[in-house]
Formats: sequence, structure tokens, C-alpha cells
Amino acid sequence: MTDADWGPDSARLAAFDEGEWARVEAAFAGRLLSYVSRRVADVEAREDIVQETFLGAVRGIESFDTAYSFEQYLFGICRNRTIDQLRRHEVRGRGGEEDSAAASLDLESLATDEQTPSRILRRTDLADRGRDLLAASLQEWVELTWASGEMTRLMVVEGLLRGGKRNRDLWEPLGLRDEVSVAGIKFRALKKIRELLLAKEGAEEIGASLDGLAVEADAPMDVQSVWRDRRVSCPSRRWIARWLDGSLEPGPSRFIAFHIEELGCEWCEANRDDLVGAREQGHGEALEAVQGSSIRWLRSRAR
Repeated sequence: MTDADWGPDSARLAAFDEGEWARVEAAFAGRLLSYVSRRVADVEAREDIVQETFLGAVRGIESFDTAYSFEQYLFGICRNRTIDQLRRHEVRGRGGEEDSAAASLDLESLATDEQTPSRILRRTDLADRGRDLLAASLQEWVELTWASGEMTRLMVVEGLLRGGKRNRDLWEPLGLRDEVSVAGIKFRALKKIRELLLAKEGAEEIGASLDGLAVEADAPMDVQSVWRDRRVSCPSRRWIARWLDGSLEPGPSRFIAFHIEELGCEWCEANRDDLVGAREQGHGEALEAVQGSSIRWLRSRAR
């Protein structure tokens, strides 16, 4: 395992192990700062956001949902802290308006929902389990497609689900014959994803929600949001490092360029920026400040 592949020991994090949290900070501070730097102009505010992110991660680690990766958990906190900062100062950096809209709550619909609490909880539980199963199936499809070298197929589905593009936006840039070719790839991909999903334990309980997955019309389960939220197509940091140093094969390299440069995946942009030397641009001092505040909180917790 390379440094780029490293992931923390969740049991040690939950035990508030200072050494493990220090390794987390060393591994993730640079990429978090890179993410925030694209959205927040004030340097001190950036460092505050990263500090608050790590402190929030420490405080919430006991409720960490292992359905997500630790990186997803950390970046989710960072995203929320960044949104808070942008709202407080009415700053709109890159993607700020979209993030604010995504973070808003539909309070009116909550107020007028007449379903009983038990029915709401039941519906939510089924939805959560359905999304977990769907995320696992999407991830499996991505891995199978990547392993088979079908990068054009992967870019089509990536463009449709992550990029929100239409058939007509993709066929020519990706070298396909016409829009019908794009539609065919989408249909076959959703059909395969549905098969993978139905093969998983517990899928029969949400079967009614799966019927639309192989149909061009909107599906009851929001495949697009699960694809984006669970980051099923995001390449690992190791693959991004290989892409940057030119050691990656043409197919995967083309996909990563499409994912980062064309579609602008914010998380992978942060990894890229960190890997190309963001740490040399003042991140070292910020890391020291972050570590100091986190360690103080950990020691207070241990008393």
C-alpha cells in the first residue's frame, strides 16, 4: 500500500488515539485546504475551516457511518463548514450557489407532511437501505467497467449521472456515432446495474423502487444523486498520482482527465492540487495549527 492509498484505523480513531488522528491530519490537511482554497479567498478563514473540520470529525467519530469512506466523512464536514463560511460572509466562490442550494432544507414540505412518525421512519429506513444497496451496485458496475477497459462506456455514464449532460452533449466529444449510441450505452448500463442490485441480499424489499432503473424515464430511486454523493466513480488518490506523473495507461488517463478537468469533481480536484504541490504553498503552517487544536481537544476528552 502506498501513502496515497492510506486509510485510518477507525477503531483507533474512535478510541481518540492521538497518533492516529495526527496521521489523519498529516494525510488530509493538504487536500482539504486545496478544496477550501478554491472557494474561500481569506487565508485565515481557510485554516479555520480545516481546523473546524478536524475537530468536527473527532467529535462525531463515534457516530461515523461506515457505509461511507473516511475521506467522504471528512470532506462532507469540510463542505458544510465551507458553506457556513460562504453564507456568513455572503461570498460566492466557485460552486458556492450550487452548494448553498444543495444544503437548503425544504421546510414547507416538512411542515405539511401528514404521515405518521412511524411511517416516515419506515420510509426513511427503506430509502437509506436502498441507497446503500444502489451505491454498492454502482460501485461494482464501475469496477467491472474499469477492469474491462470500457472507458468510453464509463465516461458516457459518468457524463450523464455526474455531469448532468444530455445524450446530444456526449456523442461527438466521446467519438460515438450519434445520440442513439449514447442512449444505448445508458440503457445497457442501467439494466446491468439493476441486475447487480437485485442479486444483493435485501434487494427484494425495495424491488418496487427498482423497476425504473432500466427505463429511459425517471427512476423512483435517484441514481444520479447516489452516483454523485457516494463518489462511486472517483479514482483513488493513487490513480490520480499515476495520472499526474504520466505512468497511467491511455484509457484510464482519459477517464480521469474527463472526471476532473471536464466535469470538475471537487473532491478529486482537491486531491490533484494537493499532489502537485499545494503543501508547499503554506499548508505546513496550517497543519501545525490544526494539529495543535485537535490534540488539545483529544487530551481534554481523555481527562
